[in-house]
Parts: sequence; C-alpha cells; structure tokens
Amino acid sequence: MTRSEAIDKLCESYSAYFDVERFDDEAIELAATCFLYVHSEKYVLVKAAKLWEYDSNEYVYIFSVPHLTKEIFEKCRDYAHKEGMSHIEPKPGHMCSYITALFICDTCDKDAVRALKRTRIYKSFRFSFYGWMDFHTGVIELETGMTAANGSGRSTAQLLKKTLLK
Repeated sequence: MTRSEAIDKLCESYSAYFDVERFDDEAIELAATCFLYVHSEKYVLVKAAKLWEYDSNEYVYIFSVPHLTKEIFEKCRDYAHKEGMSHIEPKPGHMCSYITALFICDTCDKDAVRALKRTRIYKSFRFSFYGWMDFHTGVIELETGMTAANGSGRSTAQLLKKTLLK
C-alpha cells in the first residue's frame, strides 16, 4: 500500500463523521485535516429550561512523510498543536477538545517513534471549568506495518491498524 492510498482510505473512514479537507501540495507534509464538532444539551419541557449543555471537538491532522525523523515529527507536532489550539474556544459549556497528529510514513527513525510515544500535552482551561484539551499522536510505518502512539492516543493506533492493515 502506498502513502496516497493509505491517506485515501483514512480520509474515507473519517469522512463519515468529520469534515475532511485534503491538501495535494507535495512541498508540505500536511496531507489532510479532519474536524469534528459535537454539541449536546438537555432541557425540561422548553428549551429555556436548560439542564446542561456541552461542546466536544476533535481536530485531526494527517501528515504524509517518506521518512519520519525526530526533527520532522517535532515540526509537525508543533504545527498541529498551534493550529488546533487556535480553533479551541474555552467557554462555559466547552467540555473537551482533542488534537490528533497522525503520521503516515514509509520508514521512520527509532528516535522519532520514541519522541512520539513520550509526547504528553494536556491543558485544562480555568481548572477544567471551561473544559480541557488532550493531544494524541499516532504513526504507521507502511513497510513493516508497525503502529505506535502516545499514552493518550492508544485508540488512534488501533484505528490505524484496523483501517489500514486489515
């Protein structure tokens, strides 16, 4: 499977619930973005008698890299974090936001995988009264079928395996 086929398959699986935008520029590593916005509320009899409401968001950045190095990983991780944080609006009713950086690569360095697994980015807004943000990472090496993720992104690695390696 090539990287472009893997990205097509991944974007197709995300498109059921996410807003997917593809990028075809080979000069940048960013291949696609997938955004999900969820709003839920509960009220009694009329909407004015609201019991609770919450917003939950997820921002996925898919990067396509022939060979993933630690420097490329750090640059892409910082880009995804900065862009994802610019979309988050901490306010009453905001429950959580996830920012996910996925890497599709042919090969990768052990240092890059180690840095990816050690990534721990978490932020609470006003002591979690205005919600929180968690950063997930995931990588798949297409030559060997190896997947890895940070502690928060275990489900991301499972998604990559299930979607691309079944």
